Amino acid sequence: MSDSVSGCTEQPRSAVTEAEVEALVRGICFKTGPPRTLGVEVEWLVHELRRPQLPVTPERLEAAYAALRTVPLRSALTVEPGGQLELSSPPAASLMECIGTVSADLDAARAVLRRHGLGLVGIGNDPWHSPRRFLRQPRYDAMETYLDRAGPAGRAMMCTSASVQVCLDAGHEEPGPLGHGRRWWLAHQLGAVLVAAFANSPLAGHEPTGWLSTRQLLWMEIGAGRAGAPPLDGDPRAAWARHVLDAPVMCVRRDAGPWDVPDGLTFREWTRSRAPRPPTHEDLDYHLTTLFPPVRPRGHLELRMIDAQPGEDGWIVPLAVTAALFDDPEATETAYRAVKPLAERALALPAPHNPLWIDAARSGPADPELREVALECFAAALDALPRLGATAKVTDAVAAYRDRYVSAGRCPADDLLDELRGTDRTLMHGKDIRS
Repeated sequence: MSDSVSGCTEQPRSAVTEAEVEALVRGICFKTGPPRTLGVEVEWLVHELRRPQLPVTPERLEAAYAALRTVPLRSALTVEPGGQLELSSPPAASLMECIGTVSADLDAARAVLRRHGLGLVGIGNDPWHSPRRFLRQPRYDAMETYLDRAGPAGRAMMCTSASVQVCLDAGHEEPGPLGHGRRWWLAHQLGAVLVAAFANSPLAGHEPTGWLSTRQLLWMEIGAGRAGAPPLDGDPRAAWARHVLDAPVMCVRRDAGPWDVPDGLTFREWTRSRAPRPPTHEDLDYHLTTLFPPVRPRGHLELRMIDAQPGEDGWIVPLAVTAALFDDPEATETAYRAVKPLAERALALPAPHNPLWIDAARSGPADPELREVALECFAAALDALPRLGATAKVTDAVAAYRDRYVSAGRCPADDLLDELRGTDRTLMHGKDIRS
């Protein structure tokens, strides 16, 4: 979920006014400049190594994670509420540096987990297990209480989902293919193509859900105030600042005891009422971490819409494709032209609560228009990757993914469904589920 406290404002513990919140968000959440760095956050389900359909006890998970915390890693290691494992890379100066760092850290993490009989599984939503909390902390107690008001999707998001999140520099201040305004718009339109091309979560509770990306469905069901984007009809900074102020407060933290979970209180209203206590800079920092739009500005842009991918190295393909389409000017221009017609299908509604994103999550690249745009974008990415210093192994992996999935109007979710329909024993016993 990538929801650790951000330190976005880095201010002392003092009350903030509505005007201060707007100024802080506008000034800090988009840090512009030439795109130079890249990052990735890879989330994984952690299951029994040989039979992932069997539950893992909290005691075994805790023992494995205690051992893992003794291993020196360059990536930040975090554990999600349901016990999912996340590695967040440091900012990298190149695509290959990012891949090298995370690959080495994943090798080290897998070695530790294997000794505990556990393995990492790349699926966007757990197909076997119902949501079960592993972490018991006031933050997650409050989050569960808040999300339960909208239905069961919140618990599933917290405990059974996993993703590949690509982090990109916000871009230049001035207009142009690499300008922050263009990149913000492109992320929300191209995001639907990424949802479709990399959909990998068609199951819940052993059964098909009718969606190729059930993980994306969960985010939609959580609601626009918590997991939606702002409108794209103006300056990104102003739109995001309004969104932050008008979003519901998830909780009011306490130094001791359970946290308050207000019902319907927006951050704007909190700054005006100053009850149950005045909000502070730290509260604003925290509030920003409880907003889960598909594209989250945190100084950089965090693209949150891609399902976790199968195979030990499956995460590399969406990272490489996304990096190429945003950081190579020629590929960016091609992607921009390709997705412009798709924008009409969104009906000017914010992502992901619009027809374009819904079609992407439900149908994947079987949707003819999404498949056509995805093929254009993969072609542009393959042309650009050598210019970004990608190795032949990386470009070959992207080409193989295009040929296996996008060209055929398929995605990894279709493989899981084929396994289930062919013989549910194959899926249920975990055969080939990680490859």
